[in-house]
Amino acid sequence: MFLDPTMTYSSALFPTGTGHQPLPGHPPLATHEGLPAAQHRKIDRLLDLARVGPGTRLLEIGTGWGELALRAAARGAQVVSLTLSEQQLALARHRIAAAGQADRAEVRLCDYRAAEGRYDAVVSVEMIEAVGRPFWPDYFATLDRVLAPGGRVALQAITMPHDRMLASSRTYTWILKYIFPGGLVPSVRAIEETAARHTRLRLTRADTYGPHYAETLRLWRERFTERSPQVTALGFDEVFRRMWELYLAHSEAGFRTGYLDLHQLLLTRDEDRP
Repeated sequence: MFLDPTMTYSSALFPTGTGHQPLPGHPPLATHEGLPAAQHRKIDRLLDLARVGPGTRLLEIGTGWGELALRAAARGAQVVSLTLSEQQLALARHRIAAAGQADRAEVRLCDYRAAEGRYDAVVSVEMIEAVGRPFWPDYFATLDRVLAPGGRVALQAITMPHDRMLASSRTYTWILKYIFPGGLVPSVRAIEETAARHTRLRLTRADTYGPHYAETLRLWRERFTERSPQVTALGFDEVFRRMWELYLAHSEAGFRTGYLDLHQLLLTRDEDRP
């Protein structure tokens, strides 16, 4: 009810200034009408970071509702996308078939640790936050194992400062209890150190877009409150509606104050560099 027609449940990248690119340090120009294009801009930038093009063997960890897989297939990539959600599996497959991309994009019901094959590129959008700190080594080891020589890993991740991440890992918060059980928002340092300690992957680029998530969340929250009657008709009571609005507002405040940030990260192997 609160997402745009792309059904993308992660931060968009809005144009800034007078141009069409998201520029660090410039305020995003965010509108409800521009949200679908901003989601495509986010997806395209991540695919560009991974150098996804015609013939690229691409693995996506975390399908969502299928928009990234569709976008990559339209570039001519051969996509395998993994999800643990039967509902997301069904809808993503339906959307891919309806777009005529079933020969280029395959969605599998599969734990990422059971991923098979070798891929030129691996992408994962806001997945690591839900993995849980004890499983970060497994997550990065999987990325390393399935990546073909010369391949690239492009991640989009919510992050927080390293000292706040360490403090948060010792607490049991409202968000953990009601929204993201078992999750932990990492720091860029934690991502870099975990990859270096457990894999051959090295962080080679980190671009930050925190204000874009604040605006994405504002648009979601406004749409959610506007459609309160429809949400009620779906069977969600007032307690749920208040909980969800608080979650969206709490997250928006985190990005506006800098307590939370958003990064697009590139990882490559040491052996693959000149």
